[in-house]
Amino acid sequence: MPPENATNRTGAGIIGGNDTIYEAGGVDLVLRCGKSSVMNAPTPFPNSAPTQIAFHRTELNAILSLYGRFVAAGEWRDYGISHLKEVAVFSVFRRTAEHPMYRIEKRPNLRMKQGQYTVIGMEGRILKRGNDLRQVLRVLERKLIRAID
Repeated sequence: MPPENATNRTGAGIIGGNDTIYEAGGVDLVLRCGKSSVMNAPTPFPNSAPTQIAFHRTELNAILSLYGRFVAAGEWRDYGISHLKEVAVFSVFRRTAEHPMYRIEKRPNLRMKQGQYTVIGMEGRILKRGNDLRQVLRVLERKLIRAID
């Protein structure tokens, strides 16, 4: 059964003589032996929805453990977490309404190149980069030891 407001024209070329073409809204429907198929329809891509990069629970445990020790030492007071399309960011603040002192970033696209974890200082300088989060966080643990002494 053709859709409403469809115009009928007979098949030619590769469309067989028994086929009927209906055009409705810019889409051609071809009736072949009683079955219809849509021609010129866009093919959806699988998993085309944008994904977000996030920290795993074990990664957050390591980061929050370090954060808790700095809070107990009186160095840090606030944090923020951002899950974006290409990067997940854990930002550490001394006070709430200022720029972050440190940013711990996870970029899985850099896993095979420079390492997916990065610690960035307030001025934008990369302090440490690597694939092992605990090793990357050691650059901040050294600052905790200095703060307590």
